[in-house]
Amino acid sequence: MHIAEGFLPPVHAVAWGVAAAPFVVHGVRSLTREVREHPESTLLLGASGAFTFVLSALKLPSVTGSCSHPTGTGLGAILFRPPIMAVLGTITLLFQALLLAHGGLTTLGANIFSMAIVGPWAGYATYRLLRRYDVPLMGAVFCGAFVADLSTYCVTSVQLALAFPDPGSGFLGALAKFGGVFAVTQIPLAVSEGLLTVLVMRLLVQSSKGELTRLGVLLSGQRAKNGNAGKAEDEAVTR
Repeated sequence: MHIAEGFLPPVHAVAWGVAAAPFVVHGVRSLTREVREHPESTLLLGASGAFTFVLSALKLPSVTGSCSHPTGTGLGAILFRPPIMAVLGTITLLFQALLLAHGGLTTLGANIFSMAIVGPWAGYATYRLLRRYDVPLMGAVFCGAFVADLSTYCVTSVQLALAFPDPGSGFLGALAKFGGVFAVTQIPLAVSEGLLTVLVMRLLVQSSKGELTRLGVLLSGQRAKNGNAGKAEDEAVTR
């Protein structure tokens, strides 16, 4: 997903940067408001950013000029909504470009658009839709993280196909080729990321029920149910 430094034509690099900028600006405002109104969320925000940084730093060679890896954006999008994840993703991609040579500054806009904007929005929309139809929390979390990861690579395939259309079959032919190469590694990675995100969410449910309730991830009834289950387990142990 990290499109390499200088790989995109200048016009494409600028266009994707312009497209990503409004989302990042809106995200900065949302993040500022969240921290000002709820300073206790700073630790969870940092954990979400760290989760994204660590997962997206694990890369596998996939196609010339790019790579395949988990994105880690689904968790932050579910917890804090996509606008804030746009900022966390931008910070992640900037540091990776400067410190790890993953991606680059000229392709930063394109990488932000795919991983920090489209991925979180697609994952969050999937999560919210499934929760609306009473899908259990962990099932919705898995699907949200899976879609956030896979949609990132769908957008990257579009970006590369627009920049490098196939000489014979044009944009659609290039899109099929890029998407097909990504799919070999990315579908298993998306499944793995979904399972890991579920594991992290389970830990958060145990350790941060109050914060998850405030964020709307857990409903008050769910919190009470979880608390009663934990109390019953404690009583069983003492007996």
